[in-house]
This record gives sequence, C-alpha cells and structure tokens, in this order.
Amino acid sequence: MSEAPKLERSRFPAFYKLSVSDRVRVIHERGWLSAEDYHALVSGEHTLKVSKADKLIENVVGVMGLPVGLGLNFLVNGHDYIVPLVVEEPSIVAALSSAAKIVRGAGGFRVDSTEPVLIGQVQVVDAPNPAQAKAVLLQHREEILNLANSLHPQMVARGGGAKQIEVHLHARAEGSDMLVLHLLVDTRDAMGANLVNTMCEGVAALVESLSGGRVFLRILSNLADRAMVRARCVIPVDALTGKGFAGEEVRDGVILANEFASLDPYRAATHNKGIMNGVDAVALATGNDWRSIEAAAHAYAARGGRYTALTRWYKGEEGALVGELDMPMKVGTVGGSLQSNATVALNLRLLGVKSARELAEVMGAVGLAQNFSALRALVTEGIQQGHMTLHARSVAISAGATAEIFDTVVDRLVESGEIKVRKAQEIIARVRAEATGVTPLLPPTVPAPEPDLRACGHGKVILLGEHAVVYGSHAIAAPIPLAVHATVQDTRSGGVDLLIPRWGVECRLSRDPAHRDSFQRSLGLIFDRLGLIERSIHIEVFPNVPRAMGLGGSAALAVAVIRALDRHFELGLEDAQVNQLAFACEEVAHGKPSGVDNTVATYGKLVLYKRGEDGHAPEVSDLSVARPIPLVIGISGRESLTARTVANVRSAWKRNPVLYDGIFRQIDQLALQGVDALKRNDLQHLGDLMNVCHGLLNALRVSRRELEELVQIAREHGALGAKLTGGGGGGSIVALVPENRERVVAAMRDAGYQAMEVDLGQ
Repeated sequence: MSEAPKLERSRFPAFYKLSVSDRVRVIHERGWLSAEDYHALVSGEHTLKVSKADKLIENVVGVMGLPVGLGLNFLVNGHDYIVPLVVEEPSIVAALSSAAKIVRGAGGFRVDSTEPVLIGQVQVVDAPNPAQAKAVLLQHREEILNLANSLHPQMVARGGGAKQIEVHLHARAEGSDMLVLHLLVDTRDAMGANLVNTMCEGVAALVESLSGGRVFLRILSNLADRAMVRARCVIPVDALTGKGFAGEEVRDGVILANEFASLDPYRAATHNKGIMNGVDAVALATGNDWRSIEAAAHAYAARGGRYTALTRWYKGEEGALVGELDMPMKVGTVGGSLQSNATVALNLRLLGVKSARELAEVMGAVGLAQNFSALRALVTEGIQQGHMTLHARSVAISAGATAEIFDTVVDRLVESGEIKVRKAQEIIARVRAEATGVTPLLPPTVPAPEPDLRACGHGKVILLGEHAVVYGSHAIAAPIPLAVHATVQDTRSGGVDLLIPRWGVECRLSRDPAHRDSFQRSLGLIFDRLGLIERSIHIEVFPNVPRAMGLGGSAALAVAVIRALDRHFELGLEDAQVNQLAFACEEVAHGKPSGVDNTVATYGKLVLYKRGEDGHAPEVSDLSVARPIPLVIGISGRESLTARTVANVRSAWKRNPVLYDGIFRQIDQLALQGVDALKRNDLQHLGDLMNVCHGLLNALRVSRRELEELVQIAREHGALGAKLTGGGGGGSIVALVPENRERVVAAMRDAGYQAMEVDLGQ
C-alpha cells in the first residue's frame, strides 16, 4: 500500500460524497487506520455496549449514540491530522474542514503549549496567624512536595509529579483570612483529576500541622490556566476572496465581528460557544472531560473581571488576516475511559497524537478553525445580516433609537440597504408615528428630526490632567465610543425599579434616603430633585461603559437616567440642567469630583476643562483637531474607586500642600501644552507630555501594578505616550499609538487585559 505524500495525507477531495464504508476504506488506504480498526469501524464493533456502559455510571438503561465525523485538511505545526469529532450539530464538521483547508494553504496552524500542569487546592481555615502560616508553608515547600510525590512515584518516574506550591490569602466576610495552598502537578499524559485529588488529601495533615489551622476542602481546580495552548494562523487576503466578496471585505468583517465579541459579553458568550463547538467535539471523541474544559475556558475568558472573547483577529503584515487563540487546555491520552470505551481508543489512534500536549495543541487549532469558520460565515453568506447589522446597530444608536424600538430600527435599516444616520432618523420617525397610529407627514425629501440622544450618557478618557483638575488645574478630556443608555416605562409596581443586567444590579429604589445604600444614594438624588420618587416606573440601563474602570461610567449612568426621565416625563431639561444634576450625583458618589466626567458625559465633546471655584461656573473650551488622534485604551479589569483615590490624594495634599501644589501646577502646564500639541497634531510632543504626566500621577500614588504593566506594554509595542486615565487605583490607561495599534491591542490582551482602539476627536 503506497502512502500519499506527508503534506497531503489529510486532504480528501469530495470526501463528503462517499458512502460511510467508502470513507472508512479511504482513510484505511491512506494509512490512518490499522486493519483491526478498519474492521471495527466497518462492522460497528467499536460502539459502546450496554454491558460496558453499566460499569461506567449508575442506573444504566441504555446507550445513546452520537455521530463521529472527521475534520479534514488540518496541518498543525507541520504535521497532518484528521480529527475525530463527536457532535450532533450540523455544519460543524464541514465548516471545520473548509477552514482548515484555507489555513493549510497559508502554511497551517502554529500552536504552542505549556507543560500539562493541573492545580490542586488545599483550603485552610481558622489559622491563628494566616500571614505567618503562609510563610511557614512556603519554607517547607520541599517537604510538602516530597510527601505529595511519594503518593505517585510512577508519575514522578515519567517526569511528572508535584512541581511547585503557591499559597494564597483570601479575605473572608467575617474578617479573618482564608489560606489556600495550590499544589502544581505535572500530570504528563493523564488528565490527572484523581491523581491531584489524592495528593491534596495526602498532604492535608502536614499542611494542617504547619499552618496551625484546619484543612477543609482538598480538591483540584478546573481553571487549568497553567496548561495553556496558544494557536495562531495567518491567512492572506487572496485566500479570503470568494462567494462574491472581496478578501479585504471578509478580513475587515471578521475583525469587526471579533471586536464586537471582545467588548460585549453577550456577543462573547456566543463567540466562545462557537470555539467550543470544535473543542468539545474533539474532547468527546478522545474521552476527555469536556465539562472541565468548558469551565476552564469560560473562567479564563472572564479573568479580567469582564467576560470577553478567547480569540483575537487583526490585520497583519501585507494586509493578511491574523487569528490567535489563547485558552486553557488540560486533557489526557491515558486513563480509565480508554479501557472502557473502544471508540475513544480508536479515535486517539486515528488522530495519531503521541502525548497529551500534542492533543491539546490539535484541539487549540480546531478551536481557532471553528471560530474562523463561524465569523467567515457571518461576514460572507450572512454579511448582510452580520457585518451590515453590526454597522446598522451603531448607526441606530447614533440616530437616537431607544431600546423599545431599537431592534425594529436596525432590521428596517438593514432591509433598506442604506446604512446611514439620516436613513435611520427617517425610520425612527416612522416607527414612532406607527406606534401612535399617526401617519408621518414628512416626505423622504424633508430632513428627519435631530437624533434623540437625550437618553444617552457618554464615557470618557482624560488625556492630561487627572487629580490636579480637582485643585483648579486644567484637564483635556474626550468622549469615547462607549456610552450608557437608559429607558423608562410606567408600571403598577408602586415604586422605582432599577435594572442594569450587565452590572448585576436589580433593586427597588428606597423612598427614604436614610435607607439607601451607596449606589442608591447617587441615583436617588435624581428622583428627589426631580420630584419623581413617588412614581411607579421601571428603569432599564444598557451600559457599554465598563463599571469602575476610570472611563466615566458613573457620570454616564447619571446622565443617561436623567435624560431617560426627561424624555419620558417631558420635563424639558436643558443640557446645563442635566449636567448640573449629574454633577450632584458625582458629588454623592466621589466626594469632591472635578466635574469633568459629567461634563463630557453630557455634551460628548473634546474639551479643555477647568473647575470653577467659590461658586463660579467651570471654564469649558471646545477643542478641535485637524486629524483624529489614534489611541488605545487598556482596561486593567481591577475596579477603580475614584472616591478612595481622590480622598487619598487630598490627605497627602493636606500633609504637604506646598509639595503637592507644585505637582498640580506641573500637570496644569502639561495640559496647556497638550492643547497646543493637539492643534498642531504634534503626536511626538503629545506622547512626551502623556509620559511625564503619568510619572507625576505615579508620584501621587494613584497608579497600580496592573496600570504600570499596561503602560509598559503600550510603550514597548510602539506607543509614543501612555498613562493612566481617570482616578487610578485600577481602571484603565490610554496610549497614543500612531501605527500598528492592533499590535498594542494584541499585546495587552495576551497579558490578560482588555483593549480597544479609539480615534479621539472623530
């Protein structure tokens, strides 16, 4: 039997047209199946029998079958694979094979992996001195590791075993710290759950003795972020051309769709589910715990405090589409399931992997391929409903479509084929007229009404001037394309009900200010001032500004709620009144705010801002730029409590006013020079000003490790300037990146942070 060339062994043209028996024969002839496995597949002898199933789980009454398909065309790290997939959902196998064929033509997938380390956790409570107990445990690291490894000497002989320990302290609600020992175990080719659990049980008594506490739980963690795969592919634009779509159009559509998932957890959930369509199918085929892999993937996707996409797609060199996937992948190729399920063993032989790490790498490539196939489908066959819908949603928001008519406006906008703000305004006018039973009188040639933006509050970045602006210095601030929207509906509930799904807020606003928590005190002020606290209404807020990340979320929320109430009750509030009321909310939330956040949230303009003193109004000057300023926002995921950082700076200022006034004056001068740099589009000078400003903010002790890391990443990857933005203490940074912004964004995401591109002044 002659073997096909190595780089063509996974290519089977028109494989789907063959009968099942012919498919089995072909892969046997290509050398993928032994004679024994060939006969097992043809005869059906590989399937799980009820008698064996009865030994696997309790109360067995039968066996449920699922299709086993083959993912073809996979080239991973220079090796060919045909990938067994157990899945019931149509189109997954074909889509994977098609995606793998495209990537194969561009050199295939490159996948790296880390050692197959699994984490075991030993929980310790009631330690008299948790900090001292942590130090003692770390001092006895070798003793703990030796005891753990004595329980599984064969694993150690194979090069695995317990390699390291970590000790973490967690604050408990009643005040004492919980101590958790992490046992890092290299399980080699085993999944290792039972092995790690045994080790945790085995070291429990020693941990108890050393810590002086009481050991409670001893169990593995399914967040296997020490066993990572990193898959990558590069697809030339020409390879994306087809089905009536230009390659550039497909590339840009994939990038836009991925950006949606990186920013919106609702989209990210579906985006990542698509990845797992492929990964889970391989896990099932190879007898691995797909539930564990799912749990690890989704936990990892939320590691920054906000659920996001596991993949990144961006434009690379010469315009190629570059895709990357980072995710935990702890799998095994040996264990009980292989002895109990003949199909699993056959599938592993068919796949031909030699180790658990190799299997994890193939699964990483499958996940990236499945993601590409899904996004490509959205932006080609589904481009009118996919790519255009994404654009239409943005246009509908800009035109003022409120939540209750938003989906209708988007649908009609896509149907019209004219994705423009003016067209959206016309549709909004007609939809509202239809709702009232009145035929709109405006013909298409008459300008549509101005967009209804009254129920929107803008997020913001501060380019220069944080903290010093509280003390009368200037600051440059700008809106970002993230906003908070709110709607109001009458109810019979007998109170004000507030729902913010993305922030996990669902409450009824107390009518008595004395019974309001910190969050309610700020919003309650709005209802008290407007005389609406006795109304029965339901308010739903749709925040695209991440909470407590230094991007003006609290001010944007206040403005959105005020405008929603103004629109619903026809209060006739002017922007100045909205701004003033939002500032009052900021005072409740932050103690002594500058007023810059609520100003940008209200007016949505790039401004030079100076706080008013002694009852005088602030000085606000609109700024204009000749060309948009290219920025990258890096989001740390660590919540920024502005009230706390402002209070800390004030305490330091009171201790040494001369020193701190000097710092504030320097920041003031940086902001004024920044105005000139913006007008002249002198990006180099602007970047220098940002770097110096960050140094001064660091001197105020409002930075944190995460912010410093983000700033360093930005500078190392081409940013002219980078600094924290907002209150600090967590939150976000802003970087000036005139070229290759996608490289900075990718580097930040590689480090576990969120990132997005913004054009200031656009």
